[in-house]
Amino acid sequence: MNKKLMIGIAVLLTAILTAIPFGRASVAALAEENFAKTSKAAVLLDSETGTVVYEKNAKDRLQIASMVKIMTLSIAFDEIVKRDIPLDTLVNASDNAASMGGSQAFLDANAEYRLDELLKSIIVASANDSCVAVAEYLYGSVDAFVSAMNERAAEWGMSDTHFVNCTGLPHEGQYCCASDVAVMFSKLIEHEKFFEYANVWMYDFAHPNGRVTQLTNTNKLVRFYDGCDGGKTGYTDAARSCITVTAKRGDTRLICVSIGAENSKTRNAEVSELLNYGFANYKTVYAVKRGDTVGEFAVNNGKTDGISVVAADDLSAFVKTGEPCEFTFEPNIGKIAAPVKEGDIVGEITVLRNGEKFGSVNAVAAQSCEKKGYLDIVEDFIGNW
Repeated sequence: MNKKLMIGIAVLLTAILTAIPFGRASVAALAEENFAKTSKAAVLLDSETGTVVYEKNAKDRLQIASMVKIMTLSIAFDEIVKRDIPLDTLVNASDNAASMGGSQAFLDANAEYRLDELLKSIIVASANDSCVAVAEYLYGSVDAFVSAMNERAAEWGMSDTHFVNCTGLPHEGQYCCASDVAVMFSKLIEHEKFFEYANVWMYDFAHPNGRVTQLTNTNKLVRFYDGCDGGKTGYTDAARSCITVTAKRGDTRLICVSIGAENSKTRNAEVSELLNYGFANYKTVYAVKRGDTVGEFAVNNGKTDGISVVAADDLSAFVKTGEPCEFTFEPNIGKIAAPVKEGDIVGEITVLRNGEKFGSVNAVAAQSCEKKGYLDIVEDFIGNW
């Protein structure tokens, strides 16, 4: 064989073999760039730490349609907890509420509905009329409720958001961005009640006069994507097709936002692709979970010799699959003196990750311990005689 030809073949083979690893890397990079192809904006992040896995135009101010209701629901649940409002409270549906167009539960004007049923209809079927009824009940007027929405957005650092209504129906001056949607959705899913309603696929919404409206979940991914247990959809001509969902597999919970996709089918496919990428390449590793036992510690002058001490909160890391992640702990528990109540902070747990400080959580008493009284001291004295 011609010597020049042999050299040429050898060079070509070397180039091909050398390029194989880089070819794979390029494909991976290209795949990341091609995520959410039809969405105007998108973001994928870890729910626990807020770590962003992927983003596209995440700070662009856009119409988000009914995803505005994420803030409506967040404030509603916060107020219910804060004011200790019973969920079976009857709420009057005003003429204004009943007149809302778009997605609705078809409330009867001046009829009374249970608060939990209104919230359920918002989460499942994106009911605009129920949003207005809840807003008017909690704040007296929609305007006052919307003011609270904007105040909360500022409090949460949502600098690219402005609300004009509580429904997401088209209105000049109303906008949000994918990053801010993720912020308010992460707040919403702190409420366990949200998940109870978000998983309902179809149900009959009963009206006081006996009429029934069948409502179906607008988020099809709760049924068709493994691990998806909640979300909020939206569509208007201006916003196009929007969705925010959360899915959990094992200890890993992801949040994915898509704004302005071509249609719901494409939107769901793009979000599913992003979630698949996240679960395949990242995982949540807990350093410590709330309630994990730190150890047993003596209590000075207590009726019992000691108490168990536990972690007050979760502390986790969001890591790339295969990345080394070893945790060690340094409990710093001071002298514990009676009386001690369950839940009292008695120290701190410093967490090291791969030998470097990663974070800390409070250490709290797992049980109460009363202070010794005079008779206890006498009994101890006689017992030790």
